[in-house]
Amino acid sequence: MFQISITNGSVEYDGVAVLSSINFTIRENEKIALVGRNGCGKTTLLKAIAGEVELVKGIGDENLGFYTTGKPTIGYLEQVAFSDPNVCMLDEVMKAYAPLLELENKIAQALETMEKDGTEEAVKSYDHLMSQYEYNGGYTYKKEVLTAIKKFGFSDEDKKKPLNQFSGGQRTKIALLKLLLSKPDLLLLDEPTNHLDFEAIEWLENYLRDYKNAFVVVSHDRMFLDRSINIVYEIEYGETKRYKGNYSQFVEQKQQDYEKAVKDMSLKQKEVERLMRIVEKFRYKANKAAMAQAKLSQIERMGTIAMPLKADTRTFHANFSPDYESVENTIVMEDLVFGYNEPLGQINTIVKKGQKLGFIGANGCGKTTLLHTIMKMLPPLSGICYFGLNSKVGYFDQTATQSYSTETVLDEFRNEFPLLNQTEARSALASFMLVGDDVFKRVCDLSGGEKVRLALCKIMKHRPNVLILDEPTNHMDIVGKETFEDFLKNYSGTVIVVSHDRYLINRVCNRLGVFKNGELSLYDGTYADYELLMQEQEEEIAAEEVKEVKNKKGKRVSDSTLEARRKHRIMVLEDKIQKIENEIQKLKDKLNSSEVFSDYKKIEEIQKQIDELNKQLEPFVEEWESLNN
Repeated sequence: MFQISITNGSVEYDGVAVLSSINFTIRENEKIALVGRNGCGKTTLLKAIAGEVELVKGIGDENLGFYTTGKPTIGYLEQVAFSDPNVCMLDEVMKAYAPLLELENKIAQALETMEKDGTEEAVKSYDHLMSQYEYNGGYTYKKEVLTAIKKFGFSDEDKKKPLNQFSGGQRTKIALLKLLLSKPDLLLLDEPTNHLDFEAIEWLENYLRDYKNAFVVVSHDRMFLDRSINIVYEIEYGETKRYKGNYSQFVEQKQQDYEKAVKDMSLKQKEVERLMRIVEKFRYKANKAAMAQAKLSQIERMGTIAMPLKADTRTFHANFSPDYESVENTIVMEDLVFGYNEPLGQINTIVKKGQKLGFIGANGCGKTTLLHTIMKMLPPLSGICYFGLNSKVGYFDQTATQSYSTETVLDEFRNEFPLLNQTEARSALASFMLVGDDVFKRVCDLSGGEKVRLALCKIMKHRPNVLILDEPTNHMDIVGKETFEDFLKNYSGTVIVVSHDRYLINRVCNRLGVFKNGELSLYDGTYADYELLMQEQEEEIAAEEVKEVKNKKGKRVSDSTLEARRKHRIMVLEDKIQKIENEIQKLKDKLNSSEVFSDYKKIEEIQKQIDELNKQLEPFVEEWESLNN
């Protein structure tokens, strides 16, 4: 058991407080998200927890407290380094299982000892080691690591390559993989889904959802947060606040808290006004002066009345209407084969006016190559692609954040729009949060987010009726993403977007292009519709496997094989049932504890958890009973 607590902490850089009031607790097994605007201090707080940044006393009179109970191992990506760049990738990742590998050596030695003397002590020692091995995942870790490597987009050939042959981005992914598989007591993850494709993100979601230890994650991926965490800490105006639940529940709870605070303030204000009327009425009457003074003291104890702070929702404004409409068939692709020396895919479709088509798939599958082909930046290998009449195209290139222009922001913008005067140009830039002295910065000195806003500002000023977007939200915080999604949803023109942000794809797109297993397939509907379709297909395959199947020669599988499958399924179900029943028992024990026994709210909350677990348990029990009849 462990717990890490920070009370009234602050972090300062050059005497300026980045975080002014940190109150933060991590308990064993908690799955925590750190959320907040870009630059609010999320990464700084992770570094403080890891001991890389010094904490000082925050605001108020309370002293700084930084306490750790137990001796938790902490895993933080910046702490992961490769000691030998000549080691092959698989050997490096396997270092995450050093305790298990050491245990395997001990088991081999114990087995040798047991075979030599066969004493009861030797047998007990061997059994104890085997129990440890099973408990720590000894029978599954090899499959786990191979699955993880594959899901992270590495091939069988990559496993044998030395680390120095991988790109910087690939080495970061390997370091993340090694960190995850090492299973520290506390994982600190800073934007772990950056540069991961859909398959890798889904693997990471499932891995963290089943993770037995605690983790704290900084991420702007809302779907990832909804599916993997149960506690949210928001950093806003330099302070931290804790919420229970996933990201969507946090958003709802925050709004409810604000509405309650406004209501409480209004009631408090009315009460002060009532008390002041009494004071004014009786303060000059000798026999009522004491009462009036008491009312004044009561008002003083109520403190100042201030409007609760609104959420920090400062954002850019991308609203505009296209100059004119395109024709119905906005983009036509006829047997279009795209790629470089070798084909990466083929597509045959018409993108209609107002349609929003999203492309998803693994890194390197050809999504950006397709966009380059549509934009005539790359010739097709065969087939044709053209824009319909009156199409006015705005293209966002994901390399926009790599601009090294030494022009100022204002000059860069006016070079593209020479007919605008300085006031008009600055007004356009201000709508994308490039204000004041920002416009005199060199473009090469801007942050990634600022470069994205500058690129979008230029695109929107042209008022296109077709938008081709390649990873437009990579450097946006959640408020920025939501703003951009609202704009795209309400945009009357046509959109083609490549993104790893499933939340954006699901909210905006009504058609999908999915790169999978070397093929490009088109689907009508949202990403949620696509997920449901894939789930149904998986369930159909699973149902087929349950039925009596035939072997390759068309003969029925032997009864012994079917019996083995039945027994295996029973074993899997028993394991699931046992785990859920253990969780139910733990909650029941809590109900009977002294700290909960008299707390009605806690009893109600725990009972809801028990009811939910019983719902999960029911189908497993029914299947177990049917297999045992």
